[in-house]
Amino acid sequence: MERDYQERTTYIEQPHPGPQHVSRMDVFADHESAVRSYCRIWPKVFDRASGSYLYDEDGGGYLDFFTGASALNYGHNNPALKQALLGYFADDRVIHSLDMHTVAKSEFLTAFDELILQPRQLNYRVQFPGPGGTNAVEAALKLARKVTDRTDIIAFTGGFHGMTLGALAVTSNRFHRNGAGVPLTHAIPVPFGCRLDQGKPGSPGIESLLRDHGAGLDQAAAVIVETVQGEGGINVASLEWLAELAALCQRRGVLLIVDDVQMGCGRTGPFFSFEGAGIKPDIVCLSKSISGYGLPLALTLIRPDLDIWKPGEHTGTFRGFNPAFVTGTEALRVYWRDQALEHGTLAKGRRISAALTELARSVPGTEIQSRGRGLAHGLVFDHGELAGKVSSAAFERGLLVETAGPEDEVVKLLPPLTITDAEIDQGLAILTDAVQTVC
Repeated sequence: MERDYQERTTYIEQPHPGPQHVSRMDVFADHESAVRSYCRIWPKVFDRASGSYLYDEDGGGYLDFFTGASALNYGHNNPALKQALLGYFADDRVIHSLDMHTVAKSEFLTAFDELILQPRQLNYRVQFPGPGGTNAVEAALKLARKVTDRTDIIAFTGGFHGMTLGALAVTSNRFHRNGAGVPLTHAIPVPFGCRLDQGKPGSPGIESLLRDHGAGLDQAAAVIVETVQGEGGINVASLEWLAELAALCQRRGVLLIVDDVQMGCGRTGPFFSFEGAGIKPDIVCLSKSISGYGLPLALTLIRPDLDIWKPGEHTGTFRGFNPAFVTGTEALRVYWRDQALEHGTLAKGRRISAALTELARSVPGTEIQSRGRGLAHGLVFDHGELAGKVSSAAFERGLLVETAGPEDEVVKLLPPLTITDAEIDQGLAILTDAVQTVC
């Protein structure tokens, strides 16, 4: 997503034709904080959404290859999930309950255990830390430090883990870090995907640093990693590297935290993005699409022997939103009873990968790369200005794609997992036209 909005703001804040449009835009300009961002790159007032499409207040349709930054893996207003939610509302069921026991929570935990954890031979206690991904990360970091009685966390360049201070400390993006207003400490940055034994030329690998008592990393509490860095620009860790990282953490007595907030819930194919590596992280962070419907929900999955919290030691008002349990349970029952969604996601991912590779080759004089896994893909340009122009051109043609990476140099594609082949082809055709027009 674009970090510097100065140039675009000049264009976006122009009044749109028609008194109704001017009035609505004025409401946002007059009352909403300047921190707003996505509305600046997609200057429309959206009103309805269905499946793979968003519609503005005039009925204009936009094919959504953004899906709430992967919060809508099953599309907008998924009919099966919507029906379950409406029935829950109609029966005056519990909405807010802090962490009290509810039927909705019980059904979610049962479905998650039976359909996700048991088939993968995973054993985790489930903590509901708060409504968002950053809450899941904060709980993971806090627990790792409590368990190990250590403070430092090893994090990777290009990583994004949230906007609250603990999560921001292990996030590498300078733009976001500068907004903290305080020193962000107790995080040790290491190059993403580096050699774990030796590192990149001129820098030691993680294991060398852990062995070196003078390096200050021998007392690290945990390593936190995204298997595919989304905000970092669709940087894909190899499955072999992830397996080596897990083995290293086990050897050195360091906890492994996988941040699966954006890439979990099937985004890369399997439910968890780390499954292909054959690893079992000590702690896993989930949010975004775990509710299935775009409702706020986050989970911190904890290896049972690490669950040493005292009652109420980590608390919050919105630790479990019952409507999100309802849609989350329905999503698990509908899409994760078998491997059909996983296989479909992988097939669609191959379709997109082939098309993007061909698109990158087809533009003479401009160096473009394609990378990704499952239904998380990116087109990498030389600089952010070019990627931003492609994103804008795609929007003008009816396609939502954001930019990512340290310089916003990557056009990022996160279509719904439920997208049809025809919709994929339509989106790719629009993107191709946008790239060829800009480049």
